[in-house]
Amino acid sequence: MGAFLDKPKTEKYNSHGEGNGLRYGLSSMQGWRVEMEDAHTAVLGLPALGMTDWSFFAVYDGHAGSKVANYCSKHLLEHIITASLGAGNTQGSQSGSDGSNASVPVPPAVEAVKAGIRTGFLKIDEHMRSFSDLRNGMDRSGSTAVGILLSPDHFFFINCGDSRAVLYRNSQVCFSTLDHKPCNPRERERIQNAGGSVMIQRVNGSLAVSRALGDYDYKCVDGKGPTEQLVSPEPEVFVMVRAPEQDQFVILACDGIWDVMSNEELCEFVKSRLEICDDLEKVCNEVVDTCLHKGSRDNMSVVIVCLPNAPKVSEEAVRKDTELNSYLESRVEGESG
Repeated sequence: MGAFLDKPKTEKYNSHGEGNGLRYGLSSMQGWRVEMEDAHTAVLGLPALGMTDWSFFAVYDGHAGSKVANYCSKHLLEHIITASLGAGNTQGSQSGSDGSNASVPVPPAVEAVKAGIRTGFLKIDEHMRSFSDLRNGMDRSGSTAVGILLSPDHFFFINCGDSRAVLYRNSQVCFSTLDHKPCNPRERERIQNAGGSVMIQRVNGSLAVSRALGDYDYKCVDGKGPTEQLVSPEPEVFVMVRAPEQDQFVILACDGIWDVMSNEELCEFVKSRLEICDDLEKVCNEVVDTCLHKGSRDNMSVVIVCLPNAPKVSEEAVRKDTELNSYLESRVEGESG
């Protein structure tokens, strides 16, 4: 989907931050695509109602334009928070630590957060539908969304589409979100029940993802609710209890990354780079450059969230890397000499 440039645009957008016991870095590159349609969110601390020790990261992979991805990157989190707090009815107060009756906000319970994430997705999808250029077909864009909401005790992995999140724990891939593709039996069943078909692994032979925000051309089947349409905006939410002694890092990335690297390959690559470099922006840039060299033709975005037990720079790894680089340089010089 979409045209390609004669040569890739390799300028990168980078960002990084630290807080709540986390460090993150991100990198995004337009690559071979005519337009940059990816977007992202990185928020350390959610001050709304006492959630300063919560954080949120997400990657949005837009298609047929960047409008939906960009809007979601700015507003999805507020929809989730509003819905989570509403679902949990957490307006009640606890006594302050000094015994006073001062109102201390109560963070929402796990089930309220899960319900709030789902409701937040459905609400923002309904809200964007009212935008005039999306409503009248002048803009047909849509976007996947993959994210992680971290509370002090839990990971909430959130996925809608075929961007992906993985958790690296105990030096192995411990968890991965599941891509929403039209040929998945559950997705195919919904598409066919809505009167559509799956051809060449695409919805009606056209769209490569079966869940997304936006894409309103695929959400107009009369008599079907928002989660029963050809394309559903409903996310899957996976909750995991954090294991601080074992959790190492989380990677969020669009399919421009996953198309050319498996979960294990990417996690091993990141682990090896973290052992020789603690600059997360640089590590993210190396991921993007490697995927470009491996033949990715898509926009590329990656967020790495390092947890307290993330791999640390090791003198031994740095020495081996230096030796390898010296060896490769000598070989190159020898061949060109």
